Amino acid sequence: MHDLAPICALGGTEPHVDTVAGVTLTENPGLALASVAARRGQEAACRAHLSTLLDGTVPEPGKAVLRDPEASFWMGPDQWMVGAPIATHEDLAAQLKSRFGNTASITDQTDAWVCFDMRGDGIEDVMRLCANIDIDQMQTGDAHRTVIHYMGVYVLRRDPANWLRILGPSSSAKSLHHALVTAMRAAL
Repeated sequence: MHDLAPICALGGTEPHVDTVAGVTLTENPGLALASVAARRGQEAACRAHLSTLLDGTVPEPGKAVLRDPEASFWMGPDQWMVGAPIATHEDLAAQLKSRFGNTASITDQTDAWVCFDMRGDGIEDVMRLCANIDIDQMQTGDAHRTVIHYMGVYVLRRDPANWLRILGPSSSAKSLHHALVTAMRAAL
């Protein structure tokens, strides 16, 4: 048997945390992710399953449904990302496949994305430097796809309002981290 040890996307055994002038950027390895894409002809049935999972709500374009334990955001027409705590949903994709059956194609995305949580007063100043989104107009539950330092990312406004979740490609975790910390140091 191999003696494997889990590592975070930035390479450590513990999540990396950076703080600049009261704004904290925390690597969040505790998130299980799975994409849900409705199959042709099954769009309504897929939406019904997602609605049941999310207590009657399905994320629309530019929106997220933030609930516990499962949350979701819109990725494209009839496509969503579902997230939940990995401690209770390590097999999230399998759970969703069981629920959705043949109405959707479900793909485990947990290791494909790195998650950074940015919190504190001043996050808007940081995001103005590194992302082409109207951060001042984003409300809790808004979710936008944008680019940070040439990397496609999703930015979600969480609750409370001074909390952003940034999901980027895991293969570019160090580059994304560097871009965010550089913007924090420049803005704050």
